[in-house]
Amino acid sequence: MTHIIFLHGASSSGKSTLARTLQARIELPFWHVSIDHLRDAGVLPLQRFRCGDFDWQAARPAFFKGFHASLAAYARAGNNLILEHILDDDAWLPELQALLAPFDVYFVGLHCPLTVLNEREAARGDRPVGSAQRDFETVHLGKNYDLELQSLDGAERNSDLILRGWRGGARNSDFAR
Repeated sequence: MTHIIFLHGASSSGKSTLARTLQARIELPFWHVSIDHLRDAGVLPLQRFRCGDFDWQAARPAFFKGFHASLAAYARAGNNLILEHILDDDAWLPELQALLAPFDVYFVGLHCPLTVLNEREAARGDRPVGSAQRDFETVHLGKNYDLELQSLDGAERNSDLILRGWRGGARNSDFAR
């Protein structure tokens, strides 16, 4: 059975730090997958979007449809995934539920205080101003998780809690079969 640990939370909530900590401690090989990896690797023609050559809003649906399909393809091939993602479109949850239905998905909600999100967003400088606040106000609404965590509790403690819950096998989230 292929396993997916899905880290969901606002922009700048600490998903990447938690994913790296988890990947270093888990007993099976897991790929760490995120949109940031694609962005940072130069997969997207970001400069062309920024200067207006291309329209990101027009390209965004196809990009995410492809990203979501790639997650299912990685998992079908037998790759365990630590996925960090922000479900900021209402259509994405049902899309991912269908695509990831054959796999063991452990859905984790990562929460972080708004003041901290805003500080992190400003320090990073690579996110649109206000995206952390928008995510804070919306991304967790109506989501049912296997585990909910507070980012400020630290990556070590949170990875311990994820590993304990994931190993326990109980699944009660939006992805439970």
